[in-house]
Amino acid sequence: MRPWPAPAATVAGAGGVITPFPLERLRAFARDAYLALGLPDTDAVLVADTLVQADAWGHASHGIMRTFWYGARIETGAMAAVTTPEWLTDAGGLAVLDGHDGVGQVVAERAMASAIERAKRHGIGAVAVRASGHFGTAMYFTRTAAEAGCIGFLSTNASPAMAPWGGREKRVGTNPWSIAAPAGAYPPVMLDLANTAVARGKLYVARQRGEAIPEGWAIDERGRATTDPETGIAGTILPMAGHKGYAIAMAMDVLSGVLSGGAFGAAVVGPYRAEARSGAGHLALAIDIAACRPLAAFEADMEALIRDLKATPRAVGVEEILYPGEPEARAAERAAVHGVALPERTVEELNAHARRIGVAELA
Repeated sequence: MRPWPAPAATVAGAGGVITPFPLERLRAFARDAYLALGLPDTDAVLVADTLVQADAWGHASHGIMRTFWYGARIETGAMAAVTTPEWLTDAGGLAVLDGHDGVGQVVAERAMASAIERAKRHGIGAVAVRASGHFGTAMYFTRTAAEAGCIGFLSTNASPAMAPWGGREKRVGTNPWSIAAPAGAYPPVMLDLANTAVARGKLYVARQRGEAIPEGWAIDERGRATTDPETGIAGTILPMAGHKGYAIAMAMDVLSGVLSGGAFGAAVVGPYRAEARSGAGHLALAIDIAACRPLAAFEADMEALIRDLKATPRAVGVEEILYPGEPEARAAERAAVHGVALPERTVEELNAHARRIGVAELA
């Protein structure tokens, strides 16, 4: 088979937006695509759900537009269609998992589930992961910890996207991380962020929509500010909060890559390239709240904390104060009713790949 087109390939109709698609249609499409690419049924369902859930949360940068970015890596052999993780170390509350270049979402789900199970036995559980891949939206997995009465943490390293502070060449990944906690009557508190000014996928979304990017997101290959997403993709994404974003990104690489024995720094390969093993590492951590204090008391205090935050006097023009995870919870409620709108360019790219592998098109 010929290599898959790169994600940046030009497709006619960029910028158009079509009628929203029901979430179940998107899940079925992605699932069928992954089944055709050789994933086992359970894994295909999982990866499809991670993508569509990202769209439902309003994070199109990690949504269904990535379906065949992973597909390209499967076809070239850079990522195994059948994921066979192996436990290398089991020290009770701590373990090390080798993903053997499997699908990142499958490896991350296994690691977080094990971290939760270990936390229930030991009060805290941690799983260091090596030889995995890009796993999509981190809070998809930390949310499961919150639902299990735990505080969840998940970090990963990523392919080079920004320069070290003071440098002008990409050597550091966005290296995102997530924390989630139950919040009683409220949807879980969920934090999920990259350490760059913006996740790299948001530049791809802007390109798909034919939109400019805000100043401060990226610089071109010569270090000049740009509002063109294509130029920003080829150039360098800026760190969040200046040197602080760079420093946090490096710390997440220590936790994710160096600790696990996986790839780190510029050696990590992202989903934007079809060839070469990823080598990405993760750290999944869960703390059993009941081992510290009664879960009901914790949740009552979380509710009090959120109420207090929401009662803060608002700045001019602000209608409501939201807590981390609340915008996503509301977006998911809307998406469940109204579906998710995709740019025309994204639909055309997805359909072109679907035709190639014999999967029914979206529209």
